[in-house]
Amino acid sequence: MLAAGSGSRFDPSGARYKLLQVLPGGEPVVAASARALLAAVPRVVAVVRPQDAATAGLLRGLGCEVVVCERAGEGMAASLVCGVQHARDADGWLIALADMPYVRPATMAALAHAVGRGGAQLGGKGPGEAVIAAPVHGGRRGNPVAFGRAHLQALLALQGDQGARSILTNNPVNELAVDDPGILQDIDTPSDIP
Repeated sequence: MLAAGSGSRFDPSGARYKLLQVLPGGEPVVAASARALLAAVPRVVAVVRPQDAATAGLLRGLGCEVVVCERAGEGMAASLVCGVQHARDADGWLIALADMPYVRPATMAALAHAVGRGGAQLGGKGPGEAVIAAPVHGGRRGNPVAFGRAHLQALLALQGDQGARSILTNNPVNELAVDDPGILQDIDTPSDIP
C-alpha cells in the first residue's frame, strides 16, 4: 500500500495531511484503506515517507509491515519500487493506494486471485503467466491494480511520478468488471471527504 505521498493537492501548506484526516465513520483515511486491504490479502506492506511516525505507527498497529521510503520525494514510482523490493519474494503484487478507503475487500481479493493461481480464469495460462489485473466499474478503469510475478523487473525499474502506468500501457491488462464504485474514489481534496 502506497502511503508515502505528500498530499499537496489536499493541503498545499502541508498543515493537514490527507491520510490522517478522519472519514465520516470516525477513522483516518489511511486506516480505512489499510483495514480493507488487510481483510483481502494475508500480507500488507505499507510504504511511508520519512519522518511520518504518525502514519507508520497507525499502520503497524493495524498489522501492516511498514517500510520507510527514503526516496519518496522523487515520486510515486520510488515508493512503489520500495514496496515491491521489500516483498520481492511474493507471487504477485496488489498495488493499493492509501488514499482510496472505499475500495471493497472483495474487489481487492478478486484482483489478487486473478494474478495468483487464479490467473487462468482471466485468460492466462495458469500460474506464472504474465498477468496484470485492473478493476473496471461503469466502463472506467480504477485502482488497485495487481501484477503477476513476471512483472517484477519492470516494477523494480520504474521511475518518476507515473507509478506503473508505463507497464499498463505496454502490456495486456485483464480487466475485471466489479460492482464497486470505490475503485474510482480517491481522497485528493477536502471536498472528497463527505
